[in-house]
Amino acid sequence: MKKISAIILLVFILMFATSMVYAAAEATPEMAKPTDPSHLSFFAFVELGCAVGIGLAALGTGIGMGHAVGGAVQGIARNPETMGKIMTTMILGLALIESLAIYALVIIFILLYTNPFKIM
Repeated sequence: MKKISAIILLVFILMFATSMVYAAAEATPEMAKPTDPSHLSFFAFVELGCAVGIGLAALGTGIGMGHAVGGAVQGIARNPETMGKIMTTMILGLALIESLAIYALVIIFILLYTNPFKIM
């Protein structure tokens, strides 16, 4: 467990460091004071939040899909005659669960590509 925690911590530190370098490299004249540390830390935390957000969305939808498929398999095992209805309902449920991950991805793209420091 300590190895996993150390790896996760290392990944977060690397993401934070690379996002600060990326934010500094992408600074354009359109941005107000691009070398201001508050802007760099803002973009670093946005990237960190997006990474954590998509990870949690994938984790949650994966767990939900696993429970859905497990419940469907148990239902079919108990009553094989209802296989068609259970499979249809399960596939519809899986599509709705997957849409939650897509919504999270859209929100993360909005967060990544929105620049609140851009001068109008």
